Order: sequence, then C-alpha cells, then structure tokens
Amino acid sequence: MAQNVQPPAPDSATPAPYPAPAPARGGSIGLGIAAAVVAALVAAGAYGAIMNAIDRQVGYAAVGVGLLVGLAAGKAGGRNPVLPVVSVVLSVAAVYLGQLFFIALALSDVAHIALADVLSDPGIGGLNDIWKEASEVMDYLFLAIGGFVAFGAARKVGD
Repeated sequence: MAQNVQPPAPDSATPAPYPAPAPARGGSIGLGIAAAVVAALVAAGAYGAIMNAIDRQVGYAAVGVGLLVGLAAGKAGGRNPVLPVVSVVLSVAAVYLGQLFFIALALSDVAHIALADVLSDPGIGGLNDIWKEASEVMDYLFLAIGGFVAFGAARKVGD
C-alpha cells in the first residue's frame, strides 16, 4: 500500500515565496538639485534650438523639458518632498530660458550677426523686454505645462 507523505511544516529557515520589498530609496537632496539644474540648462538649450529649427513652439517640447528636469531630480535625489517643488521652479525657468534662447537665435539669424553679439548687446534684459512684448497666453501655458510635468515626474521617480 502507498503511504501518504506530507511535506514538512515550514519553519523559520524556509525562504519566503516572494522576495521582501526593497527599502525606500534614499538620496541626496543636494545631488537631486544639482542634477535638476544641469538638466534644466541642457533642456533650455535644446528647447530654444528646437523652437528655432521649426520656427514655433510646441507643447511636446515643454513636456520634454519638465520630464527631463523632474526625472533628473527624482533619480538623483530620491524621495524627498522638496525635489518636486524645486523641479517645478527649475522647469519653469528652463522653459523661460529656452524661449529667451529662441529669441536670441532668431535675432542672430535675422540680423546676420553672431549669437554672442546678440547676447552681449541687448543682453538678458533686452531679450526679456522682447519676450514681454511678444509673449502670448501660449507662452505662459508652456511654462505651466513644463512645471506640471516636472512635479509629477519628480514625485513618481522619487517613490
């Protein structure tokens, strides 16, 4: 006759069937802010260059700026409630700087002068004056879009 063999009862030495959840990822707030600043500067340059290449603004580029800044802050800084807020500020600044860079590139193209001359003659103040005169509702909307996406990306990645 066949015997009914039962497996032994589990004890504390038996491994769990599922791995334990990973501990919450820490990070350095300073590193997160530094990564976000670098990402914001790179994104601002790319945003201005894209606008200059296609001669207009597109919402997807503002989303890309916010995404890049938020991801950089969250990945490098981890889960810190300050980083999403910092990401918003840096993303809005990056979209704004990208718009100024676009104006500088456009002036350089139209006047057939070097970009350095455009940046030195009217300077940032002059570019800001041009931006204020030419800005429309869509410009402000793109600032908001970039900030909104940056906040969400930094929170999501930091978790």
